[in-house]
Amino acid sequence: ITRMHFQWDWLCLGVLIISSVTAETENEEMLDADVEVEDFDKQSQEADVDREKSSIEVVYQTPKPTGEVYFTETFDGVLSGWVLSKTKKEDTDDNIAKYDGRWEVEQLKENTVPGDRGLVLKSVAKHHAISAMLTKAFVFDNKPLIVQYEVNFQEGIDCGGAYIKLLSSSDDLNLEYFFDKTPYTIMFGPDKCGEDYKLHFIFRHKNPKTGEYDEKHAKRPDIDLKKFYLDKKTHLYTLVVKPDDTFEMLIDQSVVSKGSLLEDMVPPVNPSREIEDPSDKKPDDWDERPKIPDPNAVKPDDWDEDEPSKIEDPDAVKPEGWLDDEPQYVPDPNAKKPKDWDEEMDGEWEAPQIPNPKCDTAPGCGHWVRPMKNNPNYKGKWKAPMIDNPNYQGIWSPRKIPNPDYFEDLHPFKMTTVSAIGLELWSMTSDIYFDNFIICSEKEVADRWAADGWGLKKLVASANEPGMFSQLVTAAEDHPWLWFLYILTLALPVGLGALFCWPAKKTDEDIDFKKTDLSKPITKGEMNQDREELEDDEMDLEEKENEDTAEDERREMEETKRELIKDTKKMGSEAASSEDEGEGGEDIDEEENEVAYGSQEEGDKSNKSGSEDEMKEADESAGSGDSLLKSVRKRRVRKD
Repeated sequence: ITRMHFQWDWLCLGVLIISSVTAETENEEMLDADVEVEDFDKQSQEADVDREKSSIEVVYQTPKPTGEVYFTETFDGVLSGWVLSKTKKEDTDDNIAKYDGRWEVEQLKENTVPGDRGLVLKSVAKHHAISAMLTKAFVFDNKPLIVQYEVNFQEGIDCGGAYIKLLSSSDDLNLEYFFDKTPYTIMFGPDKCGEDYKLHFIFRHKNPKTGEYDEKHAKRPDIDLKKFYLDKKTHLYTLVVKPDDTFEMLIDQSVVSKGSLLEDMVPPVNPSREIEDPSDKKPDDWDERPKIPDPNAVKPDDWDEDEPSKIEDPDAVKPEGWLDDEPQYVPDPNAKKPKDWDEEMDGEWEAPQIPNPKCDTAPGCGHWVRPMKNNPNYKGKWKAPMIDNPNYQGIWSPRKIPNPDYFEDLHPFKMTTVSAIGLELWSMTSDIYFDNFIICSEKEVADRWAADGWGLKKLVASANEPGMFSQLVTAAEDHPWLWFLYILTLALPVGLGALFCWPAKKTDEDIDFKKTDLSKPITKGEMNQDREELEDDEMDLEEKENEDTAEDERREMEETKRELIKDTKKMGSEAASSEDEGEGGEDIDEEENEVAYGSQEEGDKSNKSGSEDEMKEADESAGSGDSLLKSVRKRRVRKD
């Protein structure tokens, strides 16, 4: 036990040392971080006092494309090439049909990167439309299409979109008349209304037989998109459409959805080969009933359909004390007719009815009626049991015929050429931020473009994020059950530490002597030492005793002495070294008898004389060795 306590003490000491070193290191890191932040704040204030500052110093340079591109826009310079729509939205009231929503070019409200600006949607509940021509038209041939841009819902989003449209090439394309019906080839980006969070990828497919265009929608991503709309951070949206008729949608360079243009679009690109014949009709004698009533079943003679489901209970007895003559409701005696009551117009005034107060102390009032119970003879209306229909023909469906509109487009990637990009949006939330548009065909070009723009925004946002404690508190505000988890996590190590490190209390069992100790040899010097300790113990006991407890202590010591004498006799053969010691044992027996008889005749003697006799007998029985010492110690512990 001592060894285990020693090990636990070292373990606890080690834990305390490690905790102290960790805390000191964290304090030093916090101090260093504070110094760095203070230095940077001073430099920022000297550069521009009115400009919002980031928590880390970054050097922003306008991204530049590193390969072939079809369109790029950073909004860091003059807003050139972008055209505001001057038309109206069709099928809408005139007061809201105009595309008069306001656009601004400005920095982010939070996590600002000095020098970096973007296009911001500023108006609420208005239509917005702005567009620009591509540097070079994109032809869907043998190169993939990569569209990438940044979005930040700076105020969150209630209902609105942040998607873009890649406008189809045509001779009559006029950006001043860009509106919701302007033909587009691809629509891509986030959209949200209510609790419906979407990431659109829609392309318009041309029917090779009719020449008409149909919208094909990609299936919804399997992940939860909610956090991208509500965290007020800048997110990177990327669409990749490949010549092998596959596509990928990415958010922050992580794939959230992918599939095939042939298999994962709704409705599918290619129609079915067969369709239901619209002229086919179900025959009149077609039987779709899988079960029918048994025509051979007969109602039993004892089946009475007229029996009611409930009847009066004939065994019911009116409760004693029922007030038959008292109504359940009586006029309110405290009610008074209103002063403006006109009997000619309003009729005769009557006091309102209130529950009869006499019924409160009685089982009931008014006419007593027997309660109803279930009728044991009730069977209801008889129906024939159901059997399998021998004429069942199954569920009818029209016959299939070849689809006259069937076609097979094995390469839907070959879409209509794109020559412009536009944003045509309606939003109930303002300050939607757009930045760093790029259209290209090489993934390396798009990734480098993202690193120079979105990468810096992500770095600044990460540096400005709150500490771990603030994040835990914020999470608990959204999910209160986390508080219980926090408390449990903190209490568990504290409880384990207290359990293993706190010293255990010693009990009587810890100091009980073992049976094997009786056989241990003892030297004469140890016997003399034990005798001296016994004398000291008896002197201390004599000083602490008082008149009230003297008799109890004397009897207790006499019982202890008898036990010691018995133990001494058992070990007499081992401890005896001469005949004198044997005679001493006889003296002990004689002293025992004398003390036993003296305790009855001289019960009123002082405790001092009794203690001296006990000390004398203890000296004569010192040969009992280690058992004598341990017995006395046991008695002392019990006394304390």
